[in-house]
Amino acid sequence: MKTHIVRVHPEKDRLTRADQFAWKIASVAADPVAVDDDVTEMIINRIIDNASVAIASANRRPVVTARAQATAHPRSGGATVFGIGGDRLFSAEWAAWANGTAVRELDFHDTFLAADYCHPGDNIPPVLAAAQQCGRSGADLVRGIAAGYEVQINLVRAICIHKHKIDQPAHLGPSQAAGIGAALGLPTEVIYQAVQQALHVNTPTRQSRKGEISSWKAFAPAHCGKMAVEAVDRAMRGEGAPTPIYEGEDGFIARLLDGPDAEYHVPLPEPGEPKRAIMLSYTKEHSAEYQAQALIDLAFSLGEEIDGKTGGDWDQVEEIVIHASHHTHYVIGTGADDPQKMDPSANRETLDHSIMYMFAVALQDRTWHHVESYMPERAARPDTVRLWHKIRTQEDPEWTRRYHSPDHTEKAFGGHVSVRLKSGEILEDGLAVANAHSFGARPFARNDYIRKFTTLTDGIVSPRESERFLSAVQELPELPPQWLAELNVAVDMVELADSGPHKPGIF
Repeated sequence: MKTHIVRVHPEKDRLTRADQFAWKIASVAADPVAVDDDVTEMIINRIIDNASVAIASANRRPVVTARAQATAHPRSGGATVFGIGGDRLFSAEWAAWANGTAVRELDFHDTFLAADYCHPGDNIPPVLAAAQQCGRSGADLVRGIAAGYEVQINLVRAICIHKHKIDQPAHLGPSQAAGIGAALGLPTEVIYQAVQQALHVNTPTRQSRKGEISSWKAFAPAHCGKMAVEAVDRAMRGEGAPTPIYEGEDGFIARLLDGPDAEYHVPLPEPGEPKRAIMLSYTKEHSAEYQAQALIDLAFSLGEEIDGKTGGDWDQVEEIVIHASHHTHYVIGTGADDPQKMDPSANRETLDHSIMYMFAVALQDRTWHHVESYMPERAARPDTVRLWHKIRTQEDPEWTRRYHSPDHTEKAFGGHVSVRLKSGEILEDGLAVANAHSFGARPFARNDYIRKFTTLTDGIVSPRESERFLSAVQELPELPPQWLAELNVAVDMVELADSGPHKPGIF
């Protein structure tokens, strides 16, 4: 890996293209280095993971809306849309929109956390859609996905955008454009322009994750992917972009991040060096914000201990304090100062960003379900509400340090919990990483991804369709171009909510 120093350069100190960071990103994407076998296997795992959560969310309102918009744009020789058979194809940018929304809706796919945070699986829908429409092979798709993960994860390792209240698409747009460019085998010049366009049009604020969180949280990465497809298309036609997008006097760093005096140190692979960043990421066993994963696992065991001490009387709990990282405290904890995070009538998008709610339910139920754990009647259960409101978070400097540690064997996303009972007895326990994490008690492997797929698609996808998809995806590197449509999953055991009662739009 080579560390690149990225900073603002005034117009009088113009950078050559080769010295611009967007060019360096594009060079990584255009490098035709072979993909390592274990990276290819992990890419297959993440395609399975994405399909699992996309099908599980197939009839949720935002997904129905996105799919309805996509199906208004049919195209011969286009791309597939989750839930719809491969005999119907649609324009790649709209397929990326529909599939990206479906993947993101449940907040249940992979994650990477460092200086910033992301869901790198968001790279897959637009790269797959563009590869399908442009007739690329399975091996091309592997190269594209590896490049998308590489760019986004390394941006997230080095450049913090959330402290400036800029949302995740600011790192995702460039990585999606880079991934599409790699899959299509485009030259550095074209990818360079697309990366800059994709960044320029994808710098939204973090209000999408603040207060009353709406369906836009699911739409945001999908919108980013749609715009990345369009950016690559324009660049392929010879159109340029604001340059230099990172280093310019009025560019991304100068105006939206740390300003003219900022300096970032961003690692990227050297020419000929394999792209392995996907191996640093991790998926979710529970449908919740990633910082909740380890704490939900901890709640299962701690809940059993509390139950034994109180005889199931949760009112015997006086107070619960979760000591965790800055991010956990200020984004999903009481440090966010969001009253909605304590509101039993809050929507799912808000509840899955409330560790107080999730910890209370996990303590009581000792299980977690992507639908049932968020049902309105579950959130409103009186003893749960009382318990939930006794939980608070507190930042612990050591957990914050471990969260940001560059040593991935030390990096931690969990916390330490102290439970004070009305009897005065105090119960304590902690967990650094989720059980499913690479360094956890039960690291996710291929069988776990397949189990997640079969569990989430049970009753929605036929056994024959499930077997067909799982067989095809595990042959990914050998798939010829005409077989990329096999990576779609059709829903044929229930009716898709395409024609249900929903409001009409322009399309």
